[in-house]
Formats: sequence, C-alpha cells, structure tokens
Amino acid sequence: MTMNLVIVESPTKSKTIEKFLGKNYKVTASMGHLRDLPKSTFGVDIENNFEPKYINIRGKGDLIKELKTMAKKADKVYLATDPDREGEAISWHLAHILDLPEDKNCRIEFHEITAAAVKDAIKHPRNIDMDMVDAQQARRILDRIVGYELSPLLWRKIRKGLSAGRVQSVAVKLVADRDKEIEAFVPVEYWSINAKLREQPKAPIFEAKTVKYQGKKLELHNEAEARAAEAALSKAEYVVTKAERKDKKRHPVPPFTTSNLQQEANKKLNFSAKKTMMVAQQLYEGVSLGKSTVGLITYMRTDSVRLADVAIDEIREYIKNNHGEEYCPARANHYSTKKNAQDAHEAIRPTSVLRTPSEIARHLTVDQLKLYTLIWNRAVASQMSDAVYDSTTLTIGAGDYELSASGSVLKFPGFLALNPKANDEEKDKSVPYIAPGTKVLLHKLLPAEQHFTEPPAHYTEATLIKELEEKGIGRPSTYAPTIVTIISRGYVVKEGKKLLATELGFMTVDMLTEYFPGLINVPFSAEMEAKLDEIAEHKLTRQDVLRSFYEPFSKDMARATEEMPLVPPPPPEVSDVKCEKCGRMMVIKEGRFGKFLACPGFPECRNAKPILTKIGVACPKCGHELLERKTRTGKIFYGCEQYPECDFTTWDLPLNEKCPTCGAMMVEHTERSGRKKKFCSNPECANAKPVRAATANAEAKPAVRKTAARKTSARKGSK
Repeated sequence: MTMNLVIVESPTKSKTIEKFLGKNYKVTASMGHLRDLPKSTFGVDIENNFEPKYINIRGKGDLIKELKTMAKKADKVYLATDPDREGEAISWHLAHILDLPEDKNCRIEFHEITAAAVKDAIKHPRNIDMDMVDAQQARRILDRIVGYELSPLLWRKIRKGLSAGRVQSVAVKLVADRDKEIEAFVPVEYWSINAKLREQPKAPIFEAKTVKYQGKKLELHNEAEARAAEAALSKAEYVVTKAERKDKKRHPVPPFTTSNLQQEANKKLNFSAKKTMMVAQQLYEGVSLGKSTVGLITYMRTDSVRLADVAIDEIREYIKNNHGEEYCPARANHYSTKKNAQDAHEAIRPTSVLRTPSEIARHLTVDQLKLYTLIWNRAVASQMSDAVYDSTTLTIGAGDYELSASGSVLKFPGFLALNPKANDEEKDKSVPYIAPGTKVLLHKLLPAEQHFTEPPAHYTEATLIKELEEKGIGRPSTYAPTIVTIISRGYVVKEGKKLLATELGFMTVDMLTEYFPGLINVPFSAEMEAKLDEIAEHKLTRQDVLRSFYEPFSKDMARATEEMPLVPPPPPEVSDVKCEKCGRMMVIKEGRFGKFLACPGFPECRNAKPILTKIGVACPKCGHELLERKTRTGKIFYGCEQYPECDFTTWDLPLNEKCPTCGAMMVEHTERSGRKKKFCSNPECANAKPVRAATANAEAKPAVRKTAARKTSARKGSK
C-alpha cells in the first residue's frame, strides 16, 4: 500500500488534515522550526557573504530522528508548512534535514484547512521557492546582527537585559515621541456658537452651527469675541442661502487583513494583538464541529483584501437567499490592496459563509465565537450593497455670519442590515429641506461654548499597529510579538488601553537616536521592509541587502562603543517594609518573575520576598487578610497572610460576599473561555463548583508551594 507523508507545523493542524486525506497519508507536525542560528554564538559569517551557520535546535533531536524514519518509509513526502516566508523557510530546513532535493516537487500550500483546499494542494506540488527563503533568511540575519551586536552594548551602557531590534526600537520611538508631543502640547482656547432654528412657529426645530464671519472661517479666540458674536446673532435675520438634498452612500469596508483584524479586535473586543492572533490560529487550524473538524477561517497572516471568486460567489448567494436581491449589488465588490502589500494570500474570511456564527456557536469558546463573528460579519458585509442616507445640507445667512446645518436619515440599510449597531456611528439626524431664499426663525441661540484644542491621543495597540502598517514598518506577523516585546522589556507600559513610554524607554530611544540614527529611523525601517520584499520577488539578493545594512551599522557600532556614556543605575525604590533579619528598609527590585522586595544589605543579608497585594477580603479560616500571590511561573493564587500558620489557599478570587445558602465565602472562578462565574467556597454546599472541578482544584492547591520548591531544587541539581 502506498504511504505518503505530509509534514505541517502544528499538531492541531495535522489532526484536522489527516481526516481529509485518508489511509494512504500520514500527517505529522514539525512543531515549528527544527533548525536555527545557534543561541550561544553569533552564527553569521560576516566575511563570507553573511553566510548563516544553522544547527538543529536543542531538544528537537528525537523529533528529527522520528521524521527521518518516517520520511525513509514514505513513498512521497509533502512539506505543508504555513503559506508565507517563515513557512517556506521551515520547509527548506526540513528538506535539508530529510535529504529532499530543493528542486523536487515536495512543497504544497493551502490557505484554508478544508478538505477541498488540502486535496487540491496535494495535486499541485511545487519546488521550494528559494527567493522567499532568502527573504526570510535576510530578515533572520538582520535580527541576529542587531540582537547580538547592539543588545550587549545596551547591557553595558544602560542596563542588563535590554534588547534592540529594527522593528521594536522604532515602535518604542513612536510611542516615546507621541508621549513627548502630548507633554509639550499647549492647549489653545476657542469658542463655538450654535443656534436652534425652524421654518415656521410650529415647524420642526433643527440645529445649525456658526461656521463663517464675513466670508472667512469663524475664529472666536476668547470670551469677549464670543459675546460680540452672540449679540450680533441674537438680532440677525436668518435666511436660507443654499439648500442641497441628495442620497449619500456609505460603502462597506473590505474584508480583514491581519493588521485590520488586530485593530478591530482591540477596539471592539478589547483583545490584545497577541490574543487575537492566538484565537485566529485556533480558528484556522481547525475546530471540532461534532462529527467533523474543519478550519473555520482562511490563513490569518495576510496583507491582501482580495477574496477568491468562489468565496465571493458563495457569499453573494448567501446574501440573496437571506437578505434579498436588493442587498446584493449587481456586480461583486472589489477592493484595492495597499501599495507594497503581499498579495499572495486572500483576505481573512470564513472558509464557508454557510457556517454562520449562530449555527456553530455551541462548538466554540467565548473568545473564538467573538472573533469568528467579527470575521464572518466583515467578509459578508464587504459583498453587500451600500447603505443609503437621505442627506440634507442647509447654508443660512445671518448678517455677517454664516451657519450650516446638515443631517441624514437612513433610507436603505444595505450592509448595515447585517449589524444594525454599525449605524450608531452615523446616527439619524433629520434636517428639513427649506428652499433657498426662505426666512427661518431663531427659536433659541445657544450660549457660546468654550473649548480647548486637544493633544493627540496616546497610542493603543490598535493605533500603534495602524501607524506601523501605514509607515511600512514590519509585517503583519511581527506586530503582535513586537508589542509583547516592548512591554516585557520595560520600554513601554500598558495603562488601560494606553501605551506609555517608561523612563527606560525614553532613555534607550534617545541613545539609539543619537548613536544609531539609521536603525531607529522610520523611513529607513520602511525601506528595509521594501528591500526584503524585493528579495522575495527576485529583484535583489540577500547578500546585497545585508551588506548595504551592515557597512553603516558597523561604523555606528564602533562610534557608540567609544563615545556612548555609561548610564548609572537608578537608585532602588525604598519600600515601607522592614527587613526582619537585619532591620534595614527593604527595596523594590525587578527579576525574571516581576518585582520583589530585597534587603539592601546584600550580600551580608540575602533576605528577599515577594511583594504581596492585599485584596480586602478576610481569610475564612482565621480572619486575617488574604493576599494575592504568584507561583514561580507567574500564575496568580490567593493565600492567607499568616502562612504557614494558616494554610488557606485558592486559585479562585475570594469575594466579600456570603453564600446565600450556607453563609460561606463566595469565590469568582474564571473559565478557560474567559467567562467568570461565582461559586461557594464550601465544597459541601449546593452552590459549590461541580465536583470534578472542585476536586481538581483541591488537589492543585496544596501543590502550589511544593511545586515551586521542587523547581528550585531541580535547578540546583542541574547545576
């Protein structure tokens, strides 16, 4: 019997695909990259045309051995890694490990994990695209050069543990520059005056805004000017000088690209970019719908707004059947892809529009359903008719002043029928049509209002991603990890949705701007992305791009090594906690697992302990305060401040509420889906968590500190 081997990147995807292909196919996962540059050495031979020195990744030996055995037994090997540069490079590394010739038709790609797409890909294998591989290698080598040469310089000059990168450093600069702009902003005073008018004494009232004075834009800089305008307008005669009534169309927006999806999920669902990509990956790789497992969306890393013809046809048919012919335009809607976008993949869309969110909701987690609904609605709406508004605009003369009134009423919902809430962005506001030359009555002159110009808003994840995309910095796959990195390194903090630069962020940006103007320059970063695209398009060579970067970079490195000043470490923040061993006031330090308290008498006194947060709830066992604590891996749990005398601990958040049934303390449990539920902490109570969950939690609780202790001893043993 013929046996074919298909290698994908993730085990979830392999299980889904194996069901489509049948008995003659074995589908397995590479678990991502198997070869990479070494961690312990630079791994790039600068003198030899920037030749990389790849090694097998530590810990992947058994998997590599297993893949080699399977490949030798297989009649045909198909490399089905992700359909992008990273995936192409993984296939190239796999081909090297498995001794598959590069020119052998072993590479297959599909943009959705459905039976039809996978089977079609098997019928059309191709060679590995070495231009795409070279583009990925160029990016990897660039990152290695910056990481291994510049990061140690920052460690020596500023602080240990810092890192720099082509995209992350520019992202920090954008945040820092915006914060400086906000800090330097000087508000400017201005005033506005509105009037309520009507055609006849009992006619509908509408509001008009004063916009001009003696033919020029109205500018009221202070209260005196505003009061003078009020006096003139209160005595003026109001006459309609121009009236316009027309249909105004609102077009649907294109289906999602990666960056658009991250932005919308952040704004509408409050998802971080990282969470959005994680949930999208789950939807792409396959979800069990009962009898079958299928990928619900197309590949989620894309710059394109293009939809396949077959998808457009299916969506249009769905619209006609479920909304009516008038909601489906005569011709399909097509959207322009932005300049420099990689158009190899479609936009993100459902693999079948017939799998509506409501029909598959019971199979999805809360987060999966939210994101799938967002994607489904956007894709379907993109092929629907325009919304049409009945729009009226009046221009009204009042002596030396001119007022404007405009309003619109929804006439035909078009794509808004899919999501009526979307009309909230343009609420109905009726303004009657009044013929030019008609006098109108002043019903009420509203008091002049004082305003001040507003500074630009702080970046959020959504607006930072939008800025990076518009400036051509990075690619869709880099936005989420870039934001994670700049926050984890301490360059940026997140307050609510705002991203704010820290002192460390400002300092690092200032240093890099002075000594590495090319690296942290926005146009330079965008130009480098364009060059990587040109490598993939066979217009530039990897070596030429690396050489053009390295020559000026090495000169900057030499100057910075000599001239960049040493930044003294900041004085430690002194806490109000006294060291119980030596009496000194403990200081706040930061380690791998966050901030902690340490004795300033180190090394004479080595006392250290975690920073504990009181949650305002009394321990049900002894009545003392409950504290928020963390395991060594950063997982939050709650325990009594009297530990070890009192051993009460729980993974669930204790509440200042009593159970209505038994009077015990209530707790809040967060499910994997993100949904929160309240339960009684008394396992004997009818309001307690289900037995299975309660038992698992009871077993886990006592292990919290023991697990930490085991890890500590294991580390000592490994040394």
